[in-house]
Amino acid sequence: MTPDAMILLGAIALVFVLVLVLVLRRGDAEGLARLQERLGALQAEVRAEVQRGTAEIGEKTAAFTLDQARAANAGQAETRAALDAQKSALSEQVAALQLAQAGGIAALRTSLAEAEARQQKTQGEQRETLSEQIAALKRDLAQALADQRNSLTEAETRQQKALTEQMTTARDLIERKATESREALEAKLKELREANDARLADIQKSVNEQLATAVEKQMTESFARVIDQFNAIQAMMGNVTAVATQVGDLKRLFGNVKTRGGWGETQVKALLDDILPAGSYETNVKLRDDSADAVEFAILMPTTGEERVFLAVDAKFPVEDYERLMNAWDAADPVAEAQARRGLEVRVRGEAAKIGSKYICPPRTVEFGVMYLPTEGLYAEIARIPGLIDDIGRTHRVLVLGPSLLPAMLRTIQLGHVTLALSKNAEGVRELLSATKAEMGKMDAVLGALSKQVGTVSNTIGRAQTRTRAITRKLRGVEAMPGDQSEALLEIDADIAEEAEP
Repeated sequence: MTPDAMILLGAIALVFVLVLVLVLRRGDAEGLARLQERLGALQAEVRAEVQRGTAEIGEKTAAFTLDQARAANAGQAETRAALDAQKSALSEQVAALQLAQAGGIAALRTSLAEAEARQQKTQGEQRETLSEQIAALKRDLAQALADQRNSLTEAETRQQKALTEQMTTARDLIERKATESREALEAKLKELREANDARLADIQKSVNEQLATAVEKQMTESFARVIDQFNAIQAMMGNVTAVATQVGDLKRLFGNVKTRGGWGETQVKALLDDILPAGSYETNVKLRDDSADAVEFAILMPTTGEERVFLAVDAKFPVEDYERLMNAWDAADPVAEAQARRGLEVRVRGEAAKIGSKYICPPRTVEFGVMYLPTEGLYAEIARIPGLIDDIGRTHRVLVLGPSLLPAMLRTIQLGHVTLALSKNAEGVRELLSATKAEMGKMDAVLGALSKQVGTVSNTIGRAQTRTRAITRKLRGVEAMPGDQSEALLEIDADIAEEAEP
């Protein structure tokens, strides 16, 4: 190894020792790690330097060997000896260098181990010191907390004592005020009690008097109501007896075919009498000349011609078929209900066919007839059969009506009669108004002459003339009738003669 290399190694070792000393003094674990890294780097540099020195020695040895080979054979032994000596010296130097390097590395490792041990020791001492400081801090903190707790306890005790004193003072004040208020209230209540007792005595006296009067009056009225109710009960008992009699009559009515038909006819007759004007219908009318069958009711239809046209109305009540349907429905027997409904349909179709063939004969009758069903329940069951009413109307030209529909049709016919009567009487009304207008003109002339002759009543006659002229203006659109005709129509001469008789 060259002297420069030796100097470099010594400098490096010195620097390493200084750094190690500084790290040991600081006790920095991170610095120790960096020092180990630096030591590894220095070891690598030393190994590289040794390798370079060895290479240089090998090169120098090869060059020296080459120079000696070229030399003369005479100094070969001397040269070999010198060369061996140099090789030995170089080998010793290399060994010494390696030994020194190994020793330095061992020393470095020993130093590092000692530094690490000192570092661990230092850390342990620091840990113990920190534990002691923490323990001391805990003791100080516990002592401070104990002192603070004692201070708070003393302050709380003082505050509680002061609060107790204040509450005692306030309680005494409240009790004193309550005692004073109670005494004042008792005095006031005593006064109110005395006043109320007197007032209640007066009220009780008045109430007793009014109560006695009211009770007596109420008892009288109650007895009167009881008597009235007893009389009403007796009347109701009589009504119940009458109703029972009527129920028996209805039972006998519906049990007999003839009387059952008469009940329907009675309903139709009552409706005709209530709605149509007198003389608008006939009973038991023979509509066909070739048949002796008579319809129950023939309604005279309103027409403008001289020929009379009738509407045939016949009441039907197939109670047996209807009762079979109701019994099947109550028994919840769908098969029997369907059969009974079919039987009712056949019966109604048959009755409609009879009405159509017997009582519809235009032009003496209208193009249709009416079959009246006397109960809404029967009509509802007929209406429930799909298409039955429409089919009867198309096939037999018969309208099936119930108690709610027949009055509507009768009112329509009644309006037709009223319209026809108005149209027939319109000419007579016009003639009457024309005659009235002519006579009013004559009366105005008579009153004018009278007003000239009698001055004292001129004002009254003037008012009469004014009203007469007002009526004449209202009748301006009516043509005046000649005098003779108006007198004959109004029969004024006869009335004047009657007034003139004493």
